[in-house]
Amino acid sequence: MKATDHYHRQGPTSPPMSRRSFLWNYGGGLGGIALAFLLGRTDRGLAAAATPPRPGPHHVPRAKRVIQLFMSGAASQVDTFDYKPQLIKRNGEPFDPGGKVELFQSDPGVVMASPWKWKQYGDSGKWMSGLLPHLAQCVDDMAFLPAMISKSNVHGPATFMQTTGFVLPGFPSMGSWVSYALGSDTDSLPTFVVLPDSRGFGPGGPKNWAAGFLPSSHQGTLIRPAAENPIADLFPPPGEFVTRAMDRDGLVALTKLNRIHEAARPGDSRLDARIQSFELAAKLQLSAPEVLDLRGESRATRRLYGLDNPITEDFGRNCLIARRLLERGTRFVQVWSGADNAFPRRNWDSHEDLKKDHGDMAASMDQPAAALLKDLKSRGMLDDTIVIWTTEFGRMPCSQGSAGRDHNPFTFTSWLAGGGIQGGVIYGQSDEWSYRAVDKPTYCYDLHATVLHLLGIDHERLTVRHNGIDRRLTDVHGHVINEIIV
Repeated sequence: MKATDHYHRQGPTSPPMSRRSFLWNYGGGLGGIALAFLLGRTDRGLAAAATPPRPGPHHVPRAKRVIQLFMSGAASQVDTFDYKPQLIKRNGEPFDPGGKVELFQSDPGVVMASPWKWKQYGDSGKWMSGLLPHLAQCVDDMAFLPAMISKSNVHGPATFMQTTGFVLPGFPSMGSWVSYALGSDTDSLPTFVVLPDSRGFGPGGPKNWAAGFLPSSHQGTLIRPAAENPIADLFPPPGEFVTRAMDRDGLVALTKLNRIHEAARPGDSRLDARIQSFELAAKLQLSAPEVLDLRGESRATRRLYGLDNPITEDFGRNCLIARRLLERGTRFVQVWSGADNAFPRRNWDSHEDLKKDHGDMAASMDQPAAALLKDLKSRGMLDDTIVIWTTEFGRMPCSQGSAGRDHNPFTFTSWLAGGGIQGGVIYGQSDEWSYRAVDKPTYCYDLHATVLHLLGIDHERLTVRHNGIDRRLTDVHGHVINEIIV
């Protein structure tokens, strides 16, 4: 039988025609699926894509969705979460932790205490920097990992490591693995959504939310809430007039081309991803405007996220939309703070003036991130939503120049909250300088394994055969951090 014969041969003894084949045959192809949905000629079930079997869950989940807050440029653990009295005591002295000091750009400067004061917060008594007064109010909901380690001190590879588990590009994002394993709770919104900083992408850009060797339909869908067109190419250009007849003719032609393409490339998942994207695009034309329209949110909620303040408005809008996406069925949302390395600084990469750069970035992130935790908690969503706060690596406890800090891959801090995470705990420890991890060193593999476990997925069983290797998010590493699980 030819590759396309099953579209044409349907007799009394033939197996039932699939929903997609029916629409392909009679609805004008993959564009016809979208058009049929928009014209109301079919119901939701008829238009939905066929769903292949999922690898998970493997056990009863504690959580069902994830928000990853990524601080692009390397947020300093020394000035946020990792309190070290030694730096205050030795401020201005030569930095000598013993042995060779490995730096990215510079020779070791003097010991540099944080410009911000430290206080203890919550029932847990967690020390927090004055740089983050809003998140400080949430410490009893957060589990801190102050002994995180990266395998690279270069932004691009280190960012890939945190988002995909590998320092090289081309591997699936954690969001793509979760999409592949669990699918979606909705057929009208993407399973995996990315909300970038409005100023641009960080290192690696779209490679951080790509599907890699997984089916292309599992890559992140980019939404720019602050842009005039938040989702590219979702609607026709303004002023362009296309009749239904014109649209149908074009879709019929597109169908024929895609049939030829499919027949010539059996097993290529990209065509199926295009079919699904057309289906999803049709539904997004109805669902996206609603989820991105914040006018229905109360004034108190908008103020909580800082939408009334130009400093917090951008990140606050993204955090609020992340919550709205999750409560409507999106599985994984990635929210970025920080763009590229343009000057003046638009990210957390504070080589020259840490007080100014971190001060600006924290002012835009702190209130919205805390608002997200409080809002999720008040709605009962934090119980089954995992919030991850991370960055690609840390910064040095010594000065770079007179007022900056260089890269530090040897220790940095991430935290998690919600979805089975035990709040107010600390797992691991850095040395007295916050220079190297010394107790329970933790890699992205361990964080990823823990998140997957809480979602009901065994990270060692979630594998895909690629180029003769059983690939997984955690490579050949990783363990579940049971000490931070309730």
